[in-house]
Amino acid sequence: MSPAIPPKFLKRPSVLTFLRKALRPLAGAAALVALWAGAASAETVIRFGHPGVGAEQRAFSHGDPTTYARARELIEKEFANDKDVKIEWTFFRGAGPALNESVASGQLDFFLLGDLPAIVGRARGLKHKFIFATQRNNPIFLAVPANSDIAKVEDVKGRKVALFKGTNLQNATDRILALHGLSEKEVRFINLDANAAVAALSSGNVDAVFGGQEYLPLAARGVVKIVYTTKGDDPTLGRNSSYFVTEAFAAAHPDLTQRVVTTFIKAARFISLDENREEAFEAWALSGLPKETFATNFEGVRLSHIVNPLIDDYVVARYKEQAAAAKDYGLLKGDPDIDHWFDRTYLDKALKDLALEDFWSTHDAKGKIVTRGRIDQKASN
Repeated sequence: MSPAIPPKFLKRPSVLTFLRKALRPLAGAAALVALWAGAASAETVIRFGHPGVGAEQRAFSHGDPTTYARARELIEKEFANDKDVKIEWTFFRGAGPALNESVASGQLDFFLLGDLPAIVGRARGLKHKFIFATQRNNPIFLAVPANSDIAKVEDVKGRKVALFKGTNLQNATDRILALHGLSEKEVRFINLDANAAVAALSSGNVDAVFGGQEYLPLAARGVVKIVYTTKGDDPTLGRNSSYFVTEAFAAAHPDLTQRVVTTFIKAARFISLDENREEAFEAWALSGLPKETFATNFEGVRLSHIVNPLIDDYVVARYKEQAAAAKDYGLLKGDPDIDHWFDRTYLDKALKDLALEDFWSTHDAKGKIVTRGRIDQKASN
């Protein structure tokens, strides 16, 4: 053990001067470390999540303004000059349920969710704000093997049908069944994610599947046939999704939150214009689906009707309707408190700053246009 230094010795002026000089480099190094640590801690990472992956696990998806923004790196470009801001994207193969788990563990700031998983997360106490709609009336298809005798929705009674439960497809499918005289209990549903469902249908392990445009390439090759689509059916059918921000991030970074929302609304305006339709399809093709898939999916449908970001009576009604249905099916244990969920603050400012306040049409709870937006007025002229 080293002998203790007598206190009187340390008080001598010559000793103090020697110690100060000897320790000065260490103090400077410590100061640099402190400055570096402070700079590192000042960096803000904006973490984006999406409920799904592209083909072959690609970190791209399709069908809405946020996936277009991801494909063209619009968020990255918005923050390119902010050296203290970092952007991260995570795509979840487990869709909404997996994304909800990540939100619960504090790993995401912004994310897209379909109506059902968003409602389930809300009911379970996840603290996030509903800030704008990303998709409305996104078409649903009933696909069956090419040699199947199933010709309409009513024919799936008693059949083995693939369905990705816990996603916005589940309640939407239940509504399709109800409008065609069936209930979920009358169908033998098999819970499969989109990739597994495609394989199961192609191999004949299920009799049918309700899903989205991922089945259109198979239909084009004659592997399956599409016997029903929500396009042209009841206007309240189809899938709906929206964008969210955690309450914690919005409170800590209201300025960054606004910039994110404004960037996405710019993307929504761009792909709403008919002249940019092909560009939207090209960008979404980074997900691995051919652009022809999107052309078929949205045939006869204007993108401005799908990517309308407004939180109007139609959107509110769909989420209330889905919450009630989820409760009836025993999927909710709590009250999701839909009325206090919507925060139009960021959307309204983006619309005002971009002069888009009357760009998109507003709809009532049944899907009828209340106020025709400029984009629809232009199309009708």
